[in-house]
Amino acid sequence: MQIPQTTIGSPVHAIGLGVHTAVNARLTLRPAAADTGIRFVRTDVDMQPVRVSPAAISDTFLASTIGNTQGSIQTIEHLLAALWGTGIDNALVEIHGPEVPILDGSSAPFVELIRSAGYRAQRKSRRFIRIDRPVRVEDGEAYAELKPHDGFRSSYTYVVDHPVINRFPTKLELDFGEADFERDVSMARTFGLLDDLPKAQAIGKCMASSEANAVGIDDDGIINAEGLRCDDEFVKHKLLDAMGDLYQLGYQVVGEFVGYMSGHTLNNRLVRALLDDPTAWSFETRQDVPLPGRAAFLS
Repeated sequence: MQIPQTTIGSPVHAIGLGVHTAVNARLTLRPAAADTGIRFVRTDVDMQPVRVSPAAISDTFLASTIGNTQGSIQTIEHLLAALWGTGIDNALVEIHGPEVPILDGSSAPFVELIRSAGYRAQRKSRRFIRIDRPVRVEDGEAYAELKPHDGFRSSYTYVVDHPVINRFPTKLELDFGEADFERDVSMARTFGLLDDLPKAQAIGKCMASSEANAVGIDDDGIINAEGLRCDDEFVKHKLLDAMGDLYQLGYQVVGEFVGYMSGHTLNNRLVRALLDDPTAWSFETRQDVPLPGRAAFLS
């Protein structure tokens, strides 16, 4: 069975702070023609749209940034994860400002925004990237890997020596034959240690971090009054980030992702390494196995 490409049904908008820049930005998602892919453009500067690809990622420190010589847009990973998880192949992302709004720190508001726009099936078949042989990148103990699998399966292990984080699950395995991105992953928020915040802000990062857009952790526990949304929210958010980084490929993956303490830099190295090895992957259009967003326009 061939799956048609999809775009959103109508333009939708959101306004919010960038978590790193603390600058208010306006986000507009617009429908795009088949084979356009996901393209980002800043509307507050003279910038041509940039199609998402691993090579278009200009910075990976604490967030994934896309750009060209005319401008850049920070923190695209939560939105990319939502676009993958809801099955959007083609869209124009307009940002009036330097950073995608953080909203609540998860992908859930972006999923809701996409759902409100509706889905439009297009007259070209969706192309998938099938992993034909394993590709792995490492940085010390950390690694990220893509392996063959008939569907999309993922696992992530988050290891950190902290008395609060260690109370909660550090490993997550999801097979999207049963799991659902919106239900099982999208709500997981970004998080951070209160002790690390002054250091981050001293170098111009996390300038707008707050309990409204992140889970704060001190030596005694979770500082957010509502606590965690689920016991494995920390490791789920790390997987959410990885799914957004994998969508830098511009196509859904048929395969298995394994991450061990990987972050944006290692995830970007992984997708670059995959594309650099033409024997490790292939395109296909026929796909009968469950994937995130496989046919979201029908739901």
